[in-house]
Amino acid sequence: MYNKKMFDLGNNRSVIRDIFEYGKTRIQEVGKDNVYDFSLGNPNVPAPDCIKESIVELLDTMDSTELHGYTSAQGDFEVRRLLAEDINSRFGVNFSADNIYMTVGAAASLTVTLNALCEEGDEFIAIAPYFPEYKVFAEGAGGVLKVVKPDIPNFEIDFDELEKTITKHTKGIIVNSPNNPSGKVYSTETIVKLCNLLDKKQVEYGTNIFLIADEPYREIVYGDVEVPYLPKYYKNTIVCYSYSKSLSLPGERIGYIAVNPEMEHSNEIYLAVCGAGRTLGFVCASSMYQRVVAKCIGKTTDIKYYKENRDLIYNGLNDLGFSCVKPEGAFYLFVKSPIENAVEFCNHAKKYDLLLVPADGFGCPGYVRISYCVSNDMIKRSLPAFEKLAKDYNLI
Repeated sequence: MYNKKMFDLGNNRSVIRDIFEYGKTRIQEVGKDNVYDFSLGNPNVPAPDCIKESIVELLDTMDSTELHGYTSAQGDFEVRRLLAEDINSRFGVNFSADNIYMTVGAAASLTVTLNALCEEGDEFIAIAPYFPEYKVFAEGAGGVLKVVKPDIPNFEIDFDELEKTITKHTKGIIVNSPNNPSGKVYSTETIVKLCNLLDKKQVEYGTNIFLIADEPYREIVYGDVEVPYLPKYYKNTIVCYSYSKSLSLPGERIGYIAVNPEMEHSNEIYLAVCGAGRTLGFVCASSMYQRVVAKCIGKTTDIKYYKENRDLIYNGLNDLGFSCVKPEGAFYLFVKSPIENAVEFCNHAKKYDLLLVPADGFGCPGYVRISYCVSNDMIKRSLPAFEKLAKDYNLI
């Protein structure tokens, strides 16, 4: 009657979505100001002015049938050319329009990439903590996802564990930096060490191992933290990018795949990306929003609001006795559960209408993710509830 695997995925939503839906119900019961929903990574900072300005300009100046019509399957050529030029100017690389594939957001970027690469028996590796949908995407492509255990409390890459996990069947390593959920940013030293390991393993097994850089949070970093651009360090790199976070456009679903032109058989890999997009129906991303992001090159949302939120909740929870990982990027606070069972802890937090996400699904049991892309006022109002929660566990 139907695909049982697809039914199971539809019938069992992610923990994050379940908590978000629970929050909507509680808002109806007790009022919006009394629910502290830290579940979803939904940017609360407004999109920069250039978004509205670009939309108005396009509506006023472009022929309607062209603006709202189909582009090439892989995206409008001029848009791809402009994005490639921007990548080259920022990172000193040599991309062209024909290395860029416009996508319907980060999920499509990853799904298309994994389907383009995956052959029978292939394995992909995620480094915990990792975004839970990686498993869904990898298995949907016909592959297997293996997970490298988290390096607690530093959340660096455990290279000994990673080397043990890489086999002759390894097709790719997914690298998410800045990281969801820990906020960790891998240093240049770490990336170089990773690339050297993969170079060694490619020679050892006589295979190609790809780095898949999942980069929706690239621009959301604090202070002078630098996010290394992986194609500069490793030829077999594919970048999956989204404007959902950097331009606060999560609902518009716009991003791209960038295939490193320096890799061997780069053109063939790009054509496989095009073929995967065709197979999955991810062709011709939003015509208008392709042009909007091209007009907003170099712009981001105001990151200072996320830094203010980070400092407020990080300092606030530390003062209450919670053990927190200070984020270097993204907009999530990773907190050690005061009890071993983080699911139980998060369920108890609902007593105070604090909606937190247990990190078991991120491959890191015993931790909790708090998404602080919320209003500064909500964080302030939530601190008395966190204080009650801390007292329940004798943290203060």
